[in-house]
Amino acid sequence: MTDTASTQDFATSPGAAGASSFPSGSPGVGGGQGRSLERSSGASASLQSEHGTTTISSSVVAKIAGIATQEIPGVQAMGKGLARTFGSIRQKIPGGATAATTQGVTVEVGERQAAVDIDIVAYYGQSIVETANAIRENVIDRIEAMTGLEVVEVNVAVDDLFLDGDDDNQPSRVA
Repeated sequence: MTDTASTQDFATSPGAAGASSFPSGSPGVGGGQGRSLERSSGASASLQSEHGTTTISSSVVAKIAGIATQEIPGVQAMGKGLARTFGSIRQKIPGGATAATTQGVTVEVGERQAAVDIDIVAYYGQSIVETANAIRENVIDRIEAMTGLEVVEVNVAVDDLFLDGDDDNQPSRVA
């Protein structure tokens, strides 16, 4: 289904010129085997069986990743500053809450593989390393179990820390 003009290699074998650098613990990378993420121009995954084809939209994969991220206790919010502001406005509009699910999530979906980038705000005092690892595990487990796609990479960017008392409702110090 994917023609060669729309196929891109996102990872090549380790040590090859121009190879992408995945973290050493990334799923699907290691043991000397290179992996490639084949992107279809339709931004959806197509899984074929003898009885037909199942197509999974990239927005579905993004929603799964967003919900899986929100299940982790160390995550206070998702997205970067401006995206969080618009997200809080969107949640107040009827039907706008679904967009908040994918806020801070970017996915690349190929025929059989997916890569995910997630932006979060972590709670101060929580281990960022443990939170990021828990996010990776949960996102990989959920996407692979629900879609059958192989998740080759989950990048977590911690954009801010939430401190208790960091509310917008605090009174001004000046009159």
